[in-house]
Amino acid sequence: MALLKSSKIIATVGAYTPALGVLPLRASSWWSEVQMGPPDPILGVTEAFKRDTNPKKMNLGVGAYRDDNGKPYVLSCVRKAEAQIAAKKLDKEYLPIGGLAEFNKACAQLALGSDNEVLKSGRSITVQSISGTGSLRVGANFLSRFHTATRDVYLPKPSWGNHTPIFRDAGMQLKAYTYYDPKTCGFDFKGALHDISKIPEKSIIVLHACAHNPTGVDPRPEQWKEMSAVIKKRNLLVFFDMAYQGFASGDIDRDAWAVRHFIEQGHNVVLSQSFAKNMGLYGERVGGFTMVCKDAEEAKRVESQLKILIRPIYSNPPMNGARIAATILNTPELYKEWLVEVKSMADRIIKMRDLLVSNLKKEGSTHNWQHVTDQIGMFCFTGLNPEQVERLTKDYSVYMTKDGRISVAGVTSGNVEYLAHAVHAVTK
Repeated sequence: MALLKSSKIIATVGAYTPALGVLPLRASSWWSEVQMGPPDPILGVTEAFKRDTNPKKMNLGVGAYRDDNGKPYVLSCVRKAEAQIAAKKLDKEYLPIGGLAEFNKACAQLALGSDNEVLKSGRSITVQSISGTGSLRVGANFLSRFHTATRDVYLPKPSWGNHTPIFRDAGMQLKAYTYYDPKTCGFDFKGALHDISKIPEKSIIVLHACAHNPTGVDPRPEQWKEMSAVIKKRNLLVFFDMAYQGFASGDIDRDAWAVRHFIEQGHNVVLSQSFAKNMGLYGERVGGFTMVCKDAEEAKRVESQLKILIRPIYSNPPMNGARIAATILNTPELYKEWLVEVKSMADRIIKMRDLLVSNLKKEGSTHNWQHVTDQIGMFCFTGLNPEQVERLTKDYSVYMTKDGRISVAGVTSGNVEYLAHAVHAVTK
């Protein structure tokens, strides 16, 4: 009987088990206070583009290179490097915290020049990063922890959209200095110098080394020289973001000129590099972070702290992309081929700028479009206002961000006439 009673008890408890699911506590949430975040402005453009059924539709919002057929492009030197790596049958062990040593060395040499005094003296340190974004964040974290004089970071106005959350989320205070002149769609040199001359000493200033994103507006060498002098006088810490070396003008030395000049003038710069654009290694997430220090001893101390910062974030960087980049940079024939290919990508974008302006003239546009060809790199600030952008999207299925920025990589010889026709129609 006892056994039967026990069975009944078990059965009874089991019968009530489903009822436990209706208890109010089970319906509560840990995240009821979490609000819906705003959509990403660029990804939003892409989603709208995908829904559009117009066969002539154009997506000029994506910041990735496309060939003249509008297709993603993998460099020949990348394919060859991948084949060489595969043939070696290498292991997949963890990289060191600082990344692949041969990549780091080549990365620094590419940016600074192989004969740079900084490299010869050992007073710089380079670590592999998770592309440009990861490089910037590692740098921002280091500044947040060790740049104790001030947390103020001055960005050009405007700057790449991700700069703000990267530095802000690292605990830095964001401020701005004049950069772009909407009246001329060019560089406001006087405004920039005026603002920079008033930045408090020891603050951090972010500079785009080349192909300023999003405007495509770069200072000329003589303007860089004046900016360097003012920045040095104000004793500001320079943080260079160089995401487009070689991809801007087609010349790796020309695109790195500002960085090298600042170092020559005595600036101990901080530098972020990306190989997404210039090697087409977008999804491989290949980047480098370099700090120029007072001497080799300081560089070693800085390196030790960078590793301490990196360890709890991602422990060590990904291997495959670094191997590809290192193979290209360290293999003479592949390096030579890469220089040709990166120049061809830059030249195609420059050609599309020229074709867009010439087709606007053919359409009968009387506006001055000189800024389209004066600007450089993947992006162009067209000068179109939000209403004109809305008309382009609604009437012509031409998609771009509301500020009128276009990715020139999305323009091809097959659609440039249509784009010019549409732009002329909304700017008459």
